[in-house]
Amino acid sequence: MISSSRFFLLMSALTLLASTSMATTQRSNPVVVELFTSEGCSSCPAADAILSKLRSEGTVDGAEVLILGEHVDYWNSPGWSDGFSSAALTQRQADYAGRFDLNSSYTPQMVIDGHVELVGNGESAVRRQLALAAHSSKPAQVSLNWGTDRRLQVHVEGANEVSGKVLLAITEDGLSSKVGGGENGGRVLRHSGVVRDLREIGSLKQGKFSETVKPVRQSDWKIENLRAIVFVQKPGHGDVLGAASLGYTGSAQ
Repeated sequence: MISSSRFFLLMSALTLLASTSMATTQRSNPVVVELFTSEGCSSCPAADAILSKLRSEGTVDGAEVLILGEHVDYWNSPGWSDGFSSAALTQRQADYAGRFDLNSSYTPQMVIDGHVELVGNGESAVRRQLALAAHSSKPAQVSLNWGTDRRLQVHVEGANEVSGKVLLAITEDGLSSKVGGGENGGRVLRHSGVVRDLREIGSLKQGKFSETVKPVRQSDWKIENLRAIVFVQKPGHGDVLGAASLGYTGSAQ
């Protein structure tokens, strides 16, 4: 027979476990990896594969890796138009080109923590930069929790005396396309972490931010493959100050 005190401790532990399954806090200095890619670019599938591998592994040197597959639209042509591409993501990459003093945008390009950019299909170089990012501390602590009606509760603290914008990305894994034309014509391309929506939801005030938002979701997005990723970034597409992610499986249906 279980004593009343042990029963109380057991129930408290189960309650804590249930609550933590519905929420996440920034852990192990998460690293944000943005890949600017396109289904019309013959050099991009190798970078997409690296991104998928990072998603599968989950961590690098103990740091959680948060992936954002950002499909640009300037490769679109009558031969093939990337259905995951958007002008907004093309503009985001153009803004990075200005931030890194590049002559132009290119694919595949990876941007790690908003701090460094490099060609995205060289796995060794990518992993070297990820290892460096994994050991670089970030000031902002990000917490996420699903509330009622699939609303996302976002809380940021710890970034005192630092300016930062708070961004919310919705990503989807398990996507693929049979490409009908262009440089990848005839290939089946598979993608992880495809950015379905990316928007600014606010700014830090005295190093803090707290808001409840309802993320965008379309009917053809598979809920079991969706993640909400929130990251804090210095103005001007600067360094990432903190980040966290949360799957949709714990959200209210």
